[in-house]
Amino acid sequence: MRVGIVAAPRPLDGTTSVAARLGEIGRLVEELDYAGFWITDSIGRGSTSLDPLALLGAVAAVTREIELGTCVLQIPLRHPVELAHRVMSLDVLSEGRLRLGVGAGSTEADFLAVEADYESRFKTLRESLDVMLRSWRGDAVFGPAVIPWPGHEQGPPMFLGAWHSPRWVEYAAKQCQGWMGSGIYSTLEAVADGVGKFRAAGGDRVILANVFTDLRPDPEPHPLIERAKINLVCSPDEAKDRLARIADSGVDDVLFITPFDDPGQLEQLRNLVPGS
Repeated sequence: MRVGIVAAPRPLDGTTSVAARLGEIGRLVEELDYAGFWITDSIGRGSTSLDPLALLGAVAAVTREIELGTCVLQIPLRHPVELAHRVMSLDVLSEGRLRLGVGAGSTEADFLAVEADYESRFKTLRESLDVMLRSWRGDAVFGPAVIPWPGHEQGPPMFLGAWHSPRWVEYAAKQCQGWMGSGIYSTLEAVADGVGKFRAAGGDRVILANVFTDLRPDPEPHPLIERAKINLVCSPDEAKDRLARIADSGVDDVLFITPFDDPGQLEQLRNLVPGS
């Protein structure tokens, strides 16, 4: 089981800038032999947020080998041709290391902020992904074609973030390069069920994303942690047991949201991963 780190940037106290902390975490993720560095996506939820593709561009500049991904990019919030162009740009700058976790979105506030239609988000997701694939190939979708960058005509590998319903799991197996489950909203039993359906549909790679992690004796409270069905907000000993259970669920990768204000936990967590 591969492990990656999810960063959820927020303003920091003192003199450390977000740019400096992103660079620090990115370098540590690579030095500690994690598989990748991932960023979440939000825009209208009553707290500060930054564009995930811009953040990954900053991390691409200070790393050389790790995967760089979104978990997940809410496709219906953006115009698909413009988004395809930005994604292609990041894939070029990261030298093909981009892994695009995509989804329909689940928080209505994000849609209200940009006047997008929340009710039709699943239909929009399918249509927009088709437009993006066509744009990367150089098709003229709505007007003049966006000329693809040589070597990037297929776009980056895409992983569908969705519930484990047969319809979406099959879509992920047939149309994407993998399926991405949620550590916040899914139980391990549901993830294992999704893994079975995904493999039966011919799918290859399963990623369990957004597993909150905080190994400190007094972890900082967070409203989503209270709802998270799979997490490592616990002692190191308990975290090791939970990691083993995650590995037994059959996922290929797990992505941990670690505290943005405490990058020192990265080494401690790495030592707990089975086989590390």
